[in-house]
Amino acid sequence: MAPEVLIAVAIAFAIVTGANDGGALIAPGLRVPGLSVTISLLMLTAALVAYPLLISTAVARTMLSSIVPADPDGATALAVGFLAAVSVVTALAWFGLPTSLTLAVIGGIAGGGIGAGLAVGWSTVLRVLGIGLAAPVVGMLLALLGAWVWRSLRGGTYLSTVRRAHIAAFAAQCAAYGANDGQKILVLFFAASVAGGHGVSLAWWVYLVVAVAFVVGALLGLPKVARTVGNGILSTRATHTVTAEFSAAAAVLGSAAVGTPVSMTQSIAGGLLGAGVHDSIRRVRWRVVRNLGMAWVVTLPASFGLAALAGLAVAALTS
Repeated sequence: MAPEVLIAVAIAFAIVTGANDGGALIAPGLRVPGLSVTISLLMLTAALVAYPLLISTAVARTMLSSIVPADPDGATALAVGFLAAVSVVTALAWFGLPTSLTLAVIGGIAGGGIGAGLAVGWSTVLRVLGIGLAAPVVGMLLALLGAWVWRSLRGGTYLSTVRRAHIAAFAAQCAAYGANDGQKILVLFFAASVAGGHGVSLAWWVYLVVAVAFVVGALLGLPKVARTVGNGILSTRATHTVTAEFSAAAAVLGSAAVGTPVSMTQSIAGGLLGAGVHDSIRRVRWRVVRNLGMAWVVTLPASFGLAALAGLAVAALTS
């Protein structure tokens, strides 16, 4: 597949990622003093670019070659898979339901590979899915622990402590996102570089394009996503937000250490759920939780099926 096509799909995916992930990560902190929307978005975008540029692109490289082969046919399957993921995530975002881009992309790539008749790395797929399914549970358990810690910190400096903790927690969350979930944006840019004969490397302008596309998507998606994640799972207090941010960051950084992509959106949702359950089960809006769960359940098979059909069509047209 032509590098220009891969880059075009990559840019579309970056915008959708901003709408889905950017909104979901910023929304919980909207009611906490200390960080404005502008500062939060700048911090998140800076981490998205800085971590892979300066430290590691391990997660992106895992997704580039461990599910479908890193050859021209594999690049086509990647493009088909990402297009399927964009379609499914966009449809769910329209209804204000942020979903797991990890599930969407993994399902899409595997489906595109099957449709094209390629060998699919099922061991990698199952490992990523296993860790992905564990992410919201780990986030919830860590949030339950964090909520217990907050109870012991109440005192005269409580509010200022919350504000400082929110800044630290959001910064950790941004670092975790740049180290893990956000690197999915780079996969097709890597594929385009390989297709263009430049090896597995990225030009400087890729990071600029990623930053701009992500910001555009986040600004478009924040209003709808905020209604679901920001104050939909429960009527959030400042401590709920800080607890969820710390727990999500810990869960995602852990998976980044082994080069495995995991959904920050699922982790933050699990963190908010754990923080709410710690106060009272009745604080949680279970209808919203159910809707988010259904979106996650639908994402994988929808992306897989759509990509498999598209892969079959592309294979038939090019044979």
